[in-house]
Amino acid sequence: MKLGSPFRPRLLSAFLISIFLGSAPATLAQERGELRIATSYKLMTLDPQYANLNENTSLLSHIYERLVYQDENLELKPGLATSWRPVSDTQWAFKLRDKVRFHDGSAFDADDVVYTIERIRDFLKPPSGGFRSYVSGIKSVSAPDPLTVLIETDGAVPNLPLFFSSLFVMNRPAKGFETTENLNAGHPPNGTGPYRFESWSSGESLRLARNDDYWGGKPAWSKVTFRVIENPAARVAALSTGEVDVADAIPARDVASLKERGARVASVGAARVNFVQFDVARDTLPGVTAKSGEPIANPFKNPLVRRALTLATDRGILVDKILAGYGTAAAQVFPNGLPGTSAKLLPEAPNYDEAKMLLAKAGFPDGFNLVLAGPAG
Repeated sequence: MKLGSPFRPRLLSAFLISIFLGSAPATLAQERGELRIATSYKLMTLDPQYANLNENTSLLSHIYERLVYQDENLELKPGLATSWRPVSDTQWAFKLRDKVRFHDGSAFDADDVVYTIERIRDFLKPPSGGFRSYVSGIKSVSAPDPLTVLIETDGAVPNLPLFFSSLFVMNRPAKGFETTENLNAGHPPNGTGPYRFESWSSGESLRLARNDDYWGGKPAWSKVTFRVIENPAARVAALSTGEVDVADAIPARDVASLKERGARVASVGAARVNFVQFDVARDTLPGVTAKSGEPIANPFKNPLVRRALTLATDRGILVDKILAGYGTAAAQVFPNGLPGTSAKLLPEAPNYDEAKMLLAKAGFPDGFNLVLAGPAG
């Protein structure tokens, strides 16, 4: 079955579940001076502007920072920029935080923001998951003074501050643009974040050290080690045996047993929706047959079939039984709080009788065979 069509029944807004071993993990870790984390995220690159993937942004956010942040309610908050305002329909002014330094000791200023935008817009040749879309509407960027950035856009871009909540700021080098190859080859990442880069072993670990000069106050841990453990069961085992202090993306089925062993749970809503998407373009589809096994015309071209499948999906059962309550039934493409969403939209209750009636009306009174394909986990 081909993925990539415009029909997407929204099912679940996912939650990220992290588990902390012991009743007071902060105290334990502070005594050792190191926090050990088992993570499902496999860092792909040390270039913070190359690929817009959770694996990269989540881990590199400890080293690099953004001009603007989003809090747990997705509201914009000051980061390296203390304020921002539209000067006109096509101009924005950002005021920058004073007395911020990069890990190499150099001062952060407006030239670094100009460099960051120009590197993403003009220099990098990223994969499809790159950041260029966030800056493609920027016509020019300038630094009238060390703590002011003036941005001119091709047209009205009212969401520009939101776009900057996705971009890490890099330090301007003496000349030219820093290459992804140099960064991955061991040229130390140089950010303004709470932790400094120590070492990286691709697919295995990322080691960080506390930035004692961090503008936001001294971080809690002297060292932090992220150990990549992609298998969920192996992460649970590492946590259970005390090999790590924290583990992320814990399967919902394991939460109760870990709680019984004294683990602490942090469940955080994620800006992510899991959905089923059907191919409505092709005339026939692999994995879709009549009950007899014979090939049939693509049933998903018929809106009655798509409506029937929506009515036959009990999102509440998925949340309660499959995710053990760690999820939210989805009613729209994005979770509440993101641009273009409405808190007034509610999930539709299943109606199996109407679903059967619609399938019969579409010419499938006995249904049809369907093979679903999806990601692991």
